[in-house]
Amino acid sequence: MTRVSEDRTAGVTEPATRHPSASMAVGALFVSASAVLIHLSGASPGTASFYRCLLALPLLIPLALGERRREGGIPGRRRLVTVVAGALFAGDMLLWTAAIAEVGAGLSTVLVNVQVVIVPLLALLVDREALSRRFLASVPFLLVGVVLAGGVFEKGGGGSDPLLGTVHAILAALCYSAFLFLLRREGQDGRPVQSYLWVTASAAVVSLVVGAFWQGVDPAPGWAAVGWLALVALFGQVLGWLLVALATPRLASHVGAVLLLLTPVGAVVLGALVLGERPSALQLAGCVLILASGAVATIRSRR
Repeated sequence: MTRVSEDRTAGVTEPATRHPSASMAVGALFVSASAVLIHLSGASPGTASFYRCLLALPLLIPLALGERRREGGIPGRRRLVTVVAGALFAGDMLLWTAAIAEVGAGLSTVLVNVQVVIVPLLALLVDREALSRRFLASVPFLLVGVVLAGGVFEKGGGGSDPLLGTVHAILAALCYSAFLFLLRREGQDGRPVQSYLWVTASAAVVSLVVGAFWQGVDPAPGWAAVGWLALVALFGQVLGWLLVALATPRLASHVGAVLLLLTPVGAVVLGALVLGERPSALQLAGCVLILASGAVATIRSRR
């Protein structure tokens, strides 16, 4: 890679490192488009998860090579951690993609974002970070919001099986939370683009293997499906998650968790505008309760 191309790749990542809050917010909004685009593709969970990662690799590799030339490579131990993070990311994508059809594009994204509670719990167990009273007080309200948003007590909304979709979305949230925790931890040591490249490559392999046994992976889903999934790769995997990977190590964990709540907000809006999803009043109330309790749980009170 020439010096000119190295400077260009550096120019792509520098704004995200200088303005991490804005970058995280923009990244979360890009990611919010993924659910609608995957729904439009009509692809199975394995097919969608595999192709969105595979199609992102040609865009990520030049950025990672430029970072490697400037800052050096990442050590083997850290590479192993990123592979594990990629496997968790694949689990999140597979389960979440299944939930899109079952509970709706918008609501599935809301449910997955119970990460706003799970990630602090992981920090408590692994890093011994104390939990505030504000956080503990918000947990019951968030769980009630999950039940309401999942449509457990009624039929309707944008999905075919709200109860099963809620189960899949919560399992996806567990994978998602562990992935976010590792992504933030590893990114604090620098060279986040290379780490994210390994995460994406690992997620592609795991999605192919696991997806082949669960609802199958279509090697030729058709040009229309590939086109929609290429947009997922561009907006979700590259523009969205790369911005998140660059910004999250430079933000306090509670700030990053709150900004990621822009993802379900954007997904619900796009689901209504593009797919015509019409969540019930109780499901919308559950969404509001999740977002409000998540914000209360993670925003630090002023001294």
